[in-house]
Amino acid sequence: MRKHSKVVAPLDMSPFEIPQHLVLKGKLYPLEKPLVMAILNLTPDSFYSHSRCHLEESLEDLLFKAEKHLQEGATILDVGGYSTRPNAAHISEEEEKKRVLPAIAILQKHFPEVPLSIDTFRANIAKEAVEAGAAMVNDISAGSLDAAMWNTVAALQVPYVLMHSRGTPQTMQNFTDYADVVLDIYAYFQEKIALAKEKGIQNLLIDVGFGFAKTLEQNYQILQHLEYFQTLGYPLFVGLSRKSMIYKKLGGSPQEALFGTIALNTIALQKGAKILRVHDSKAAADIIKLLF
Repeated sequence: MRKHSKVVAPLDMSPFEIPQHLVLKGKLYPLEKPLVMAILNLTPDSFYSHSRCHLEESLEDLLFKAEKHLQEGATILDVGGYSTRPNAAHISEEEEKKRVLPAIAILQKHFPEVPLSIDTFRANIAKEAVEAGAAMVNDISAGSLDAAMWNTVAALQVPYVLMHSRGTPQTMQNFTDYADVVLDIYAYFQEKIALAKEKGIQNLLIDVGFGFAKTLEQNYQILQHLEYFQTLGYPLFVGLSRKSMIYKKLGGSPQEALFGTIALNTIALQKGAKILRVHDSKAAADIIKLLF
């Protein structure tokens, strides 16, 4: 039998010692009331088709979706050009740039006050996206898929979402063997946080990575213990929206997973989530209004 990962005991930390704000584009965003991050996918194969924006076909489609999210309560727009669903097709760095950089430039022009996030694991794309107007980096690999990401984010000095995963989007579901999924992920974040501090990166958010290198049962085990990760000392960033852990358990599809998403996002907020990354901004904003 495998032994549990070595984990330093969590700090005895009150919620008030966890950073309660986020600085984006020079503006302070308090986190006592959680924020909504809306998903804008510049991909042809993201698992939820309604989140896809086809920039090459219609500029209006991207702007319409962005404006709708903002009107419905989103604070941050998350732009991604590489589908990270299980077994997604791999694309080149040049193809990813072609998808995301024009979108960021257009969004920056039309919504100059709105903070944009770049969803990428590639350091060069993170750098160029921030130079084009993005205000934070959302990395599914926490620097594991591109070692240059650490120095890049340190130089950019923007908030950095550290997510837990294993392998690549093409292989991650082959890596679901854990001694204890909660303790192992906690140890992973301890190591990543130590490296971030060594590099001079202070503005971190923690994403346990629901659906990435985890079985359906493991996802729910992590959700049950989500509050434990608050003791790492950084705000919790949660992406549950319409994922297979919801629709497979309910026997449906991503299109039928809104009610399940609402239920799990409510639990996540009660367990300390500070940012919800979602496909449905109004539903998430309404939950926050009711709870905070």
